[in-house]
Amino acid sequence: MTVNAALLSDRARGINVSGIRRVFELGAKLPDPINLSIGQPDFEVPPAMRRAAAEAMDARQNGYTLTHGTAALRERVAEHLAWDIGWRVGDGGPSVAITSGTSGALLTAFLSLIGPGDEAIIPDPYFVMYPVLGQLTHGKCVPCDTYPDFRMTAERVEPLINDRTKLVLLNSPGNPTGVVMSTKEVRDLLDLCRSKGVVLISDEIYDEFTFSGGRTEPAIGDASSLRCPSPCRVDGSADDILLIRGFGKTYGVTGWRLGYAAGPSWLIDAMNRIQQYTFVCPPAPLQAGAIESFGVDMRPQVDEYERRRNEVAGALSELTEVATPEGAFYAFVRVPESIGMTGSQLTEALVERNVLVIPGGVFSGRDTHIRLSFSAPPAKLSEGVSIIADLMKR
Repeated sequence: MTVNAALLSDRARGINVSGIRRVFELGAKLPDPINLSIGQPDFEVPPAMRRAAAEAMDARQNGYTLTHGTAALRERVAEHLAWDIGWRVGDGGPSVAITSGTSGALLTAFLSLIGPGDEAIIPDPYFVMYPVLGQLTHGKCVPCDTYPDFRMTAERVEPLINDRTKLVLLNSPGNPTGVVMSTKEVRDLLDLCRSKGVVLISDEIYDEFTFSGGRTEPAIGDASSLRCPSPCRVDGSADDILLIRGFGKTYGVTGWRLGYAAGPSWLIDAMNRIQQYTFVCPPAPLQAGAIESFGVDMRPQVDEYERRRNEVAGALSELTEVATPEGAFYAFVRVPESIGMTGSQLTEALVERNVLVIPGGVFSGRDTHIRLSFSAPPAKLSEGVSIIADLMKR
């Protein structure tokens, strides 16, 4: 008897290849594409981080660490959280765990909270992983329609909460939209989750990639003036929120697969138990490199990305609807009805012109937009935007 794909589980059969990966495959067939699809920075890893990781390897720090990360990195994260949002880790307060990327944190969180019949509320548009988390945990991800402004407000979330709801997942700055929630919006959403007894997960992978229009006023020291409004800055939020952040996007180390989660000890402990049987532990020498990230000033790089944002939004907002990105490095651009195309069709037309973007249907129940990344060399970005604008004028 031949072993074949009929043995695959329903879970595996129900998960499709990411639409982003499909675009990557198309790009591999082009000799020199204008790649505005990729979601990773195009700047170099800070030298201090590279040196620290290399020195750790040379010092033979290449074995297992504790499941929840090295003590040195966890202590540095705890210091940073105290400085940034006022959370005091330990002594009955929130706990911290180092994770295998923010994706690892999201998966272990869902595995800890969601079971058969349980529900999680996610934004639409969403990061491509979010709906799949429901499939992997035998639960259901309920999309919250955030069109046309892409703000996941309490008013939009409340009608979706029921007795099966376990968590609400907020992503600000958002992928694919770059939209940043206001201080009032994040406070209202946390108040709603508290009143309903559900966990708020705040996915802040782009927390330091916030542009001038999306920053809040100083609240704790001067740290919060550099970052987007976060529900974690609300008094007592450590009891109700799971905060997820990472190093990959901010410091250009997406391949290091390092993030961290902070929140109630009962939830962090559960995530650690699952991590020990899945990811085991984050990469040991790279944790040493991540420690150095907290002393690196990335403002020049973020300011350069804000300049690129201005170029993209300025060129395309004259032709169609563009929610001005206040963080991350994406623009979610509506396809003009006048050209008679879906997001997928426009994406295919752009491939013929050597430009790679992602169709909006990859991130949403609608296929009315495209996502373009401005994490590309400036000359390539300008050329690509010009080609997109030319197609939209037809």
